[in-house]
Amino acid sequence: MTVPVVGLTGGIASGKSTVARAFALRGIPVVDADQLAREVVAPGSEGLAAVVREFGDDVLLSDGNLDRKAVAARVFADPTLRVKLQSILHPRIGQLSQQRLAEVPRDKPYAIYEAPLIVESGLHHGMQALIVVAIAPELQIERVMARDGRAREDAEARLRAQAPLERKLAAATYVIDNGRALSELDPQVDAVHAKILSALGGSTR
Repeated sequence: MTVPVVGLTGGIASGKSTVARAFALRGIPVVDADQLAREVVAPGSEGLAAVVREFGDDVLLSDGNLDRKAVAARVFADPTLRVKLQSILHPRIGQLSQQRLAEVPRDKPYAIYEAPLIVESGLHHGMQALIVVAIAPELQIERVMARDGRAREDAEARLRAQAPLERKLAAATYVIDNGRALSELDPQVDAVHAKILSALGGSTR
């Protein structure tokens, strides 16, 4: 039996990883789906072989690693390819995430599962709670452009490929506004952390 799992999600460039690190600093284990997505397509893995069978050898870098940018460009341009990639990755990520969550020490009050598609996949229904990191869509676009050096049209396309913020907020147990000053993030994390502990009966396990 695993410790209670709290989902952490949000749109692209919303700052999920920053929020996850804040919870980690408070002693809460974090399982990061993006990191798992890298592990399941590591060189020599069955996951990488499946991607190459579907997309071709040109998605490999010279060192044998998956060219994630090349794959991302193709799947964002073609929803059919995106579905095919998800059918390869998601079952493997799901299996590995369950393994990692099962390894969380029982003395932890809860664990965070950080992933971009928790609401879209319905995973939140089986979780103790769901935290949604929210920022305005225009700020998301600006951050994607600055972070990845992408044109506005590309950033907007990536935003459209995800469920709208309103859908995520409708499923949220707690909301963290990451569009404010960085100094306002920690108090929000402290408040949510306290509420989760309270909902769990105040246990520190």
